[in-house]
Amino acid sequence: MKRRIYWLMPDAASARRVMHDLVQARVDAAHIHFAGPEGADMRGLHAANVWQTSDLVHAAKSGLVIGGAVGAVAGLVAALAFPITGDAPQWEVAAALAVLGGLVGTWSSSMIGISIPSPRLARFESAILAGQILVMVDLPPARVAEIEALFERTHPEARFAGEERMVPAFP
Repeated sequence: MKRRIYWLMPDAASARRVMHDLVQARVDAAHIHFAGPEGADMRGLHAANVWQTSDLVHAAKSGLVIGGAVGAVAGLVAALAFPITGDAPQWEVAAALAVLGGLVGTWSSSMIGISIPSPRLARFESAILAGQILVMVDLPPARVAEIEALFERTHPEARFAGEERMVPAFP
């Protein structure tokens, strides 16, 4: 598991210096994400994508659970009430509909979730609208103190904005 730290930078020039310093400190660029106001000049920055800025992952997980449950219930009803051959329940139908329900639920929920802003970033919305740049850095727990010290030492204009403990190791 990784930890995600958040810092707010006053402008894109400061954010570019942070990007350079983090890469020099051997933080993988794929684990550094920047979110800025609409139309901001993000050249030279690894802009946050839908994985960081939308509710995609949460929505897909919810869709999988709900779709799988609905599919399983529909499958059980179909297997018990409408056997395809003979009078014995067709348990394969229940399993197949549970899987199909999970797939359809995941797909449809992710289409909705991709258009919903991430609730994790809601607290930064006013700062971003004011022109600040949000820096999100995903780090192993052992490196968090080192990178926070780097920010404090080399970027007095930066403002610490929080930390999340349970960020998945992927995206």
